[in-house]
Amino acid sequence: MRLPKLIDDVIAYVSGALTRIFGLNDDAYPPTGTQPYEGEPSRKKRFSDW
Repeated sequence: MRLPKLIDDVIAYVSGALTRIFGLNDDAYPPTGTQPYEGEPSRKKRFSDW
């Protein structure tokens, strides 16, 4: 009796994960668009600056 319940639990766990991965997008992020960078430039030289 324990084996069928274990198999059902494993199938439910995997199908729940697959539903979250391949399901519809449910993000509730506001549409902000591209934001400019307002930080300090790096002091480290890049290879292309040599």
